[in-house]
Amino acid sequence: MFTHTDVFAKLKHASLRVAAAAMILCGASAQATPINLVANGGFELNTGNGQVGANTSIDGWSSSNGYNFLFAPGTADTTGAPAAWFGNAPLWLWGANNGGANALASSADGGYIFGADGAYGVRPLEQWITGLTAGREYQLSFEWAAAQQAGFFGETTEAWIVSLGNETQATGIVTNADRSSTSWMNETMTFTATGTEALLSFLSRGTPDGLPPFALLDGVSMIELPDMRAVPEPASWLLFGAAVAAALLGARRRRPG
Repeated sequence: MFTHTDVFAKLKHASLRVAAAAMILCGASAQATPINLVANGGFELNTGNGQVGANTSIDGWSSSNGYNFLFAPGTADTTGAPAAWFGNAPLWLWGANNGGANALASSADGGYIFGADGAYGVRPLEQWITGLTAGREYQLSFEWAAAQQAGFFGETTEAWIVSLGNETQATGIVTNADRSSTSWMNETMTFTATGTEALLSFLSRGTPDGLPPFALLDGVSMIELPDMRAVPEPASWLLFGAAVAAALLGARRRRPG
């Protein structure tokens, strides 16, 4: 027959085991590293700078027949540098190196950057994303900035329209000063998967036509968000804790004096 002391000891040990198990589960969850489902999100794997879909390709991405370009590190605002070629003329963006109003800063991701005219030859940059789970939410993150093609003058506006499957979202519209560029901005969007794969698409939109407004892109990543349905609600944990505390208190009061 168990004494009150035995009951108290068993409850105490059980509560300690539950607490330890909870700590282990929380630690495992915290240490889990989300998997980036986007391939080559920094555009570092490529065939060289240039017009994407013409003389340049980016591993994992597709784009064709558009005024879209891949700029090599440090060349986008350098007059005469082969940052990207369209016909026989080099394409570059306004910056401090070519008489622009300010410097075109490097993205946090660094390296190559993708740039797309939002008013002329507008075509999307696309990638098929696989390994999705229908009904689950996914967080898409990227850096972007606004710029203007060198050799043109006037205020412009830029934005990105982003789609995953049939769901479409957009960044805010940024106004970019004459012969200028903006700082890099961090954007985060949440999409819900409807199947096991979907087409991720970035489409540049800008104004006005004839003053090439360029939207720049780098550091694209997408991770699956935790399934909150699998996590006990705070109320459940509170009830469990209260029950354990009550049992321990009751056992303690019944101990022989």
